[in-house]
Amino acid sequence: MKPLSETVLSAPASGIRRYFDLVSEMEDAISLGVGEPDFVTPWRVREAAIYSLEKGYTTYTSNYGLIELRREITRMLHDRYGVIYDPACEVLVTVGVSEGLDTAFRALLNPGDEVLVPEPCYVSYIPCIRFAGGCPVPVPTCAENQFQTSVEDITSRITPRTKAILLSYPTNPTGATMTREGLQAVINVAREHDLYVVSDEIYDRLSYDAPHTCVASLEGAAERTILLNGFSKAHAMTGWRIGYACAPAPIIETMMKVHQYTMMCASITAQMAAIEALRHGERDVEEMVTDYDRRRRLFVKGLNDIGLDCALPGGAFYAFPSIARTGLSADAFAERLLLEQRVLVIPGDVFGPGGVGHVRCCYATATDKLTEALRRMGRFLETL
Repeated sequence: MKPLSETVLSAPASGIRRYFDLVSEMEDAISLGVGEPDFVTPWRVREAAIYSLEKGYTTYTSNYGLIELRREITRMLHDRYGVIYDPACEVLVTVGVSEGLDTAFRALLNPGDEVLVPEPCYVSYIPCIRFAGGCPVPVPTCAENQFQTSVEDITSRITPRTKAILLSYPTNPTGATMTREGLQAVINVAREHDLYVVSDEIYDRLSYDAPHTCVASLEGAAERTILLNGFSKAHAMTGWRIGYACAPAPIIETMMKVHQYTMMCASITAQMAAIEALRHGERDVEEMVTDYDRRRRLFVKGLNDIGLDCALPGGAFYAFPSIARTGLSADAFAERLLLEQRVLVIPGDVFGPGGVGHVRCCYATATDKLTEALRRMGRFLETL
């Protein structure tokens, strides 16, 4: 047999999945590993989907997505962030943000083009760039700087092959956020060097200590930015696989070609549910975010109380404590904690070199489970 794709073969398997496989076989295990809300999709959203099926909405939609949904997306972005998009040609409904990322990079990149990627970062960013023929260029961040992207570090890595900067604030896995001024400085660099910006803002509503800054709302950003977002986190709709991309029409049209030939369109049922979420789901979002904020404070305080240094993250629903005091590698820490105390955390180094010496803990789970997980983690630390 002839060999398979070298690009795909060279991509490592997700470092997260091994732990999911282990925990799935354990009884009484507490998972702080999966980045998924523990809330059920609000009833009004589920009911809208059920009603759409009862009414026979089971067809394809426009490749761009339902115009009603695109109008609701642009209305929401204007009302919340002051950004203006034309729903007819500057919005593409995608199968989650993951497809949006893949489609964006395939639309942007020629072979050998470089993309600057702040690390630690979500595990799919680097493979998506490589699958599109690009070259990811890591930009390290560190706990001492609250895992924020430095303009100096970005500028020092720009070459004639640099095509884009990937931003993701609030960030998975660290929960880091950036100020409006800090993001504007990054946009100024992108303008100076004529770079695109891909901004994954799936955690925009989970910004606790300061209002979220939509990158496309910054001066000089809209014409070079692909804004990606979706319904998975804030609306507890992970399994619906519904997201969107907003950008100038020529970019969206190019992305649509990839989407057209690979996905055709997002599920009409999920699109109908998303319309309802945008029209009538704001109170549900606010209630969930308030609860996440309470869990954030409880869990991070608990980590520090048991001796794991952890700054209070400004967004998302992850804590990223240092395990340096244990003397264990992140992988050894995570494996032993799971096997000895049945608590699942994710080694920080699967998110890039900047995550070495840390573990990711998702606090989007019930308070009683978080409290019990902290008790077990404290007991584990006492054995070291």
